[in-house]
Amino acid sequence: MVLMGVAGSGKSSIGEALAARLGIIYLDGDGLHPAANIEKMSHGIPLTDDDRWPWLEQVGLRLRDAERPTAIGCSALKRSYRDFISKTAQAPVLFIYLAGSKQLIASRMHERRGHFMPESLLDSQFATLEEPAVDEHAIRVDIAATVEDIVTSIIAAMSERVGKDREQ
Repeated sequence: MVLMGVAGSGKSSIGEALAARLGIIYLDGDGLHPAANIEKMSHGIPLTDDDRWPWLEQVGLRLRDAERPTAIGCSALKRSYRDFISKTAQAPVLFIYLAGSKQLIASRMHERRGHFMPESLLDSQFATLEEPAVDEHAIRVDIAATVEDIVTSIIAAMSERVGKDREQ
């Protein structure tokens, strides 16, 4: 599965908490970025699609090669990115969309320290974002709650989705 959303949506903290609750592996996708991408973002320069493809490939390959159930935090802002990750993973990938208002996310980004992604890139993240469509393998979760409550919501949504899939 991929925890997706704009920078500051909580992919890392929610991913780690979800992995702990489910007993799965969590990988922070930021660690899969080429150094050139991190350099660009740390200087407030938005990534282009050409910058993102090698990173997205690494996300898909990590999912494909995982020996245990794995969740990766990755913005996956466009449908084409999500399709590419799924194709590279060679298996269905569940995308957990961490949705929140620009105001909420900006306030959280303002409070965090030591991250290479500056608040100034938040507008470009929202401009790029294509929320998952109803025909995508995705769950939308509102991030205006505590991490514990968000994780509980994700698990409930996953259980509901599995039940619906079995009915079909």
